[in-house]
Amino acid sequence: MSHYDLYAIGNALVDSEFEVSDALLKTMGVDKRHMTLIDTPRRAELLSHVQNITPRQTGGGSAGNTVVALAQLGGKAFYSCKVAHDDLGDFYVKDLQARGVDTNLNHTRASNGQTGSCMVLVTPDAERSMCTFLGVSAELDDGALHPHDIVKSKIYYMEGYLAASPTGLSAALKGRQIAKEAGVQLALTLSDVSMIQFCKAGLDTMLGDGVDYLFCNQEEAQVWCGTQDLNDVRSQLKKLAKMVCMTRGPEGSEIITDHQTWHVPADKVKAIDTNGAGDMFAGSFLYAIARGYSPEQAATLGNHTAAAVVSQHGNRLTLGQLSTIKAYALPPLK
Repeated sequence: MSHYDLYAIGNALVDSEFEVSDALLKTMGVDKRHMTLIDTPRRAELLSHVQNITPRQTGGGSAGNTVVALAQLGGKAFYSCKVAHDDLGDFYVKDLQARGVDTNLNHTRASNGQTGSCMVLVTPDAERSMCTFLGVSAELDDGALHPHDIVKSKIYYMEGYLAASPTGLSAALKGRQIAKEAGVQLALTLSDVSMIQFCKAGLDTMLGDGVDYLFCNQEEAQVWCGTQDLNDVRSQLKKLAKMVCMTRGPEGSEIITDHQTWHVPADKVKAIDTNGAGDMFAGSFLYAIARGYSPEQAATLGNHTAAAVVSQHGNRLTLGQLSTIKAYALPPLK
C-alpha cells in the first residue's frame, strides 16, 4: 500500500512578491512573464529598485507549491529539497511542516550558504516575472532523496527547473530510476519557457522514454514543439507522456492522451496575480488522480483552484479555501 500520494523533488525558495509597474519592470531589465536565474550582485541591484515596496513573503518553489496544494487538499506528500541554516531556511521548514508536508529537511540541511529566494514581480495585468536566486538549492543532490519513501509513493514528481542544476538534475534522475523500478508513476512539469530555451537537454533526460503525467502551459507547449498550431502541439506532446495536462489560462485546460482529449473550461475570474497557478493546478490534479477520480474531474478541480489563486495576491490558498473548492468540485467517491 502506498504511503505517499506524491513524492516531489525541486528547489526550495522563499518568495518575496512585489507589485510593480511595467515601467519599473522595464527599468529593472527583467524579462516579463518568465523566470530568470540571478546571482548575488544582480539580486542586490534588483532589490535596490523595490526598497520602498513592502513584499509579501511566502514559502515557494514550483514543486513546493504543488506538494503544499496536494497536502492541503487532504493528500499525503513528501518533498526533497535543500535549504541553509538561516532565517529563510527556518521559515521554509516551518512552512512545510505547518502545511502537513513531510521532507528530508527534518534530517539534512546545508551548514553554509543562503537559502534560495525568488523575487516575484507582479504587474497590473496580473503577469508574474520571477528573478530566482538559488542559493544552496543550486547544490541540491541525491543526498536529499529518501529512496524508501519514493518506492512507497503513488507518483514521483520532478520540477523542470532542476534541469538548470547539474547536481539537481542528477538527483531528479536518480529518483526517477528508483521510482520507475518500483512501479511508481512518473510526472514532470516543464516549468518555464526559459528552461525549454536553455536547458532542453536536461528536460529531455527527465522525460527519458516517457512519463505518466506531463504538465505545461500553452506557451511552453508551443515553444517545446516549435509551432503555434495547437493540433500539431497536441500530436507531438502525446508522444511524450501517457497523459499531458496543458493549461491555457482563461481557456481552461486540456488533458491529452493517445485516445482522447478533454477540454475543461475555466472559471471566469478577474486575474490579479498568476504566480503559482500552474503549480496549484498540478497539485490539485494529482491529488484527484491519486484518489481515484477521472482525468476530467481532476482537471476540473485544478481549474477551480488555479482560478482561485489567480484571483488574489500570493501563490497559495488557505486550507479553508481549498476545502470549500474540493467540496463543490469533486463528487464523493463511491
